[in-house]
Amino acid sequence: MCQVGEDYGEPAPGEPTPAPRPSRERKCVKCKEAQPVVVIRAGDAFCRDCFKAFYVHKFRAMLGKNRLIFPGEKVLLAWSGGPSSSSMVWQVLEQVHKSEAVSRGLSQDSAKRLRFVPGVIFVDEGAAFGKSLEERSKTLAEVKPILQATGLPWHVVALEEVFSLPPSVLRCSAQEPAGSEGAYKAAVNSFLQQQHVLGAGGGPGPTQGKEQPPQPRLDPQSLASPPAAAQPEALSQLFCSVRTLTAKEELLQTLRTHLILHMARAHGYSKVMTGDSCTRLAIKLMTNLALGRGAFLAWDTGFSDERHGDVVVVRPMRDHTLKEVAFYNRLFSVPSVFTPAVDTKAPEKASIHRLMEAFILRLQTQFPSTVSTVYRTSEKLVKAPRDGPAAGDSSPCCLLCMCALDVDAADSATAFGAQTSRLSQMQSPTSLTETRTPPGPCCSPGVGRVQGCGQGACRREDPQACIEEQLCYSCRVNMKDLPSLDPLPPYIRAEAQLRTHRAWVLQEIRDCLIEDSDDEAGQS
Repeated sequence: MCQVGEDYGEPAPGEPTPAPRPSRERKCVKCKEAQPVVVIRAGDAFCRDCFKAFYVHKFRAMLGKNRLIFPGEKVLLAWSGGPSSSSMVWQVLEQVHKSEAVSRGLSQDSAKRLRFVPGVIFVDEGAAFGKSLEERSKTLAEVKPILQATGLPWHVVALEEVFSLPPSVLRCSAQEPAGSEGAYKAAVNSFLQQQHVLGAGGGPGPTQGKEQPPQPRLDPQSLASPPAAAQPEALSQLFCSVRTLTAKEELLQTLRTHLILHMARAHGYSKVMTGDSCTRLAIKLMTNLALGRGAFLAWDTGFSDERHGDVVVVRPMRDHTLKEVAFYNRLFSVPSVFTPAVDTKAPEKASIHRLMEAFILRLQTQFPSTVSTVYRTSEKLVKAPRDGPAAGDSSPCCLLCMCALDVDAADSATAFGAQTSRLSQMQSPTSLTETRTPPGPCCSPGVGRVQGCGQGACRREDPQACIEEQLCYSCRVNMKDLPSLDPLPPYIRAEAQLRTHRAWVLQEIRDCLIEDSDDEAGQS
């Protein structure tokens, strides 16, 4: 029964005290005049104009502090339709309009002009989730008007196009040396002088606002890829064959990255922008630690990712939290499109990604500095080059994620070394048998193996073991959830065979070379 003297307004002893709401007496912490409309953190109440200036400054400061995008470079904006990537595209559009105002003489602030040439790409992943053609058509009907309204060159590609990619997408191309601060300033001054002489604004070219035609494959090869009509079904079979949701999410991210990388190279883009927010990167850091990718955290969560060589992935939204992104999109009507993901409606413990996301977000509600603490830890990670032969240009890289392999000895105490020891024990009986048998023809023509591979290239009968030795520890664990390699896109298997053949040829050449002794090397 209710008591008259009881007080029901006080919170329970274990519950946290709710944050104070902005009242009429409070003012904006920035201008001290206007009424606040959003509260980012406790005590940080901003009005509409000050919040926009604060949000835009974060985006511009992240680009200006790193100085990786030089004037005139083509930058591809990876837009998924979500809040963070939509806010990123909107920030670039704001700079495009500012550049046009400068070119027309409406603004004298030339230092805030957009100096790179942007383009937008959207990847349709509906076939991976088994969506029908009608559902995918409805999604594209919502996507294309938004892309057309941006006024930028845009590309819409389907994820099943990975079955027609060339094997060269998995090769790290030569990377130009990073310029110094003086080189960046000289490039900016030269660009401004050139635009002043030409009378142009430095914005997108005459192809803006139009869909760019697809480029042909750069190095077509005789791959046994399915026809275009069967590619959606092949992609659906690939994801249906994966046992766990964790492996599905990792495979989806890998294939998406390969497709965007190929499109960037085909259309001449040297940078790719992604909309990873601060909250998302904090979750990704903890997830990758659980997946065994601790050696690659600086590349997976840093501002720039140079693992691909000629195409660099940058993350300009890494200082914005999901709360700030949601407020900005709501206040300034940033359009977005909801597309179901592979983990939509999945339970909390369905995958490592979902479990870590729920863990971080639950901690964030109780301790508001959780995300910022994890994020600041990721900023301290340094991409230190490895010592020894793994630090060279010819160092082996993972076949899927394209990170440098953790080359450990067979007697190493790490999990990677234990797997290497297991693979070497599996290969030892075969090697002994081959040494006792005389050399003979290995592959008959027309059976789908490497042409002219010789006996060493096809030495291992198990193709899955051939691919596993070219994967990092995390990718090896994920490949265990794939029962067969047949559903994989052909370019992955072709590149694995090519690398195996090259390794065998290199070994044969080394056996034929005469090495200098230590005395002769010292005299020379």
